[in-house]
Amino acid sequence: MAFFTKLKDRLFKSSSKLDEGLEAIVSDGGEAEAEAAPVDAVMDQPGAASDVMPDGQEDSGPMLAAEREAEEPTPAPEPAPEPETLPEPEPQPAPEPQPEPTEPQPDPTPAQAPPAANPEPAPTPEEVPAATDLRQAMTPVAPALDETPAEAAPAKPGLLGRLMGRGAAQPVVRRTLDDEMLEQLEELLISADMGVDTALRVTANMAEGRFGKKLSVAEIKQLLASEVSRIMEPVARPLPLYAKTPQVVLVVGVNGSGKTTTIGKLASQFRAAGKKVVIAAGDTFRAAAVEQLQVWGERAGVPVLTAPEGSDPASLAFDAMGRAQEEGADLLLIDTAGRLQNRGDLMEELAKIVRVIRKKDESAPHNTLLVLDATTGQNAVNQVKVFQEISDVSGLVMTKLDGTAKGGVLVALADRFGLPIHAVGVGEQIDDLSPFDPDEFAAALVGTDG
Repeated sequence: MAFFTKLKDRLFKSSSKLDEGLEAIVSDGGEAEAEAAPVDAVMDQPGAASDVMPDGQEDSGPMLAAEREAEEPTPAPEPAPEPETLPEPEPQPAPEPQPEPTEPQPDPTPAQAPPAANPEPAPTPEEVPAATDLRQAMTPVAPALDETPAEAAPAKPGLLGRLMGRGAAQPVVRRTLDDEMLEQLEELLISADMGVDTALRVTANMAEGRFGKKLSVAEIKQLLASEVSRIMEPVARPLPLYAKTPQVVLVVGVNGSGKTTTIGKLASQFRAAGKKVVIAAGDTFRAAAVEQLQVWGERAGVPVLTAPEGSDPASLAFDAMGRAQEEGADLLLIDTAGRLQNRGDLMEELAKIVRVIRKKDESAPHNTLLVLDATTGQNAVNQVKVFQEISDVSGLVMTKLDGTAKGGVLVALADRFGLPIHAVGVGEQIDDLSPFDPDEFAAALVGTDG
């Protein structure tokens, strides 16, 4: 979960792009709907609402009645109130109840209401149940009861706020899923480099059984994440380890894709897992690549085999095979120089490396990892196609997902080629390379809570 949190935090460009696009699509032609229709229905029926939430209804209905009565100074209910019954229970405590009934009669005036509440602690236990019953009945009350809603008036916003928070939260915008909305969703996914064919397939599956229904942004996100996860599930496989040693892993890719850093991270992680690893710095045309691998080798305690700058990388790979066999290494990771897929001469050189190491082991290389830079977008599709023809690519590693809004290209690759995706990278640290998890990737790409 730690890597998922990091992946979600760093895939903000892809997720924010989809977020903004989905918000715009749903808002265009969508309508706001309340989440808690039952609460609204109850509010439309004052009588029914008083049974459920007597306090809330007392604050709405009676307050309006009190305001109207305030405009009409004739306090019709004042003579009608039968608080005169109050003196009947009051003689029981003492002679005190005799002066008290005289006080509640002038009390109807709002100015005398607050002080009257304080000097009447004795009768309040009997008045409280009577007031509660009147609230439930929603009937006009005596002036003393008119004071109760007046005092509750300032609590009205709080009661309504609690009611809305408990039932409806915020209105949600929903839009009917029709042909126009599907086209907009397709364009959004294509802009995220998911590819035309994959975008059409994803939206068609999302619309199946839901065409004509209203969907919110959150619901569309969940559908999209589920569909992405379904496509990625078959290709999410870790790098296989074989009993035969040394297991030769050839790492290929274009210039700047992150091959050298990926090899260093893999070597360190396998070494930490108890495997004996040897690295061959086959990028003999770039001195910085050799130095970078040597730094990783020292950090992980892994030997790095090098050759003079400009020497034949196929010769170095052959010598590294012999060294790994002599030392009983479990894994031999061979770095190669970056090369563009449209350079025929460089691609032929890569094919030569494969032919040479097969003189030592006919089954080598056992894994050919193609490292892809996520920022290249749809160009990654062409890279996979060409490298697969030359070096028989067995698996993919996607790097730099933290620096692009084109993370959807990984979905297109999985949908088109079906090659195993072993790992993804979102940074330069050793723990920024992790085994690929389809659910976590889908949630991070779309911007949902995984």
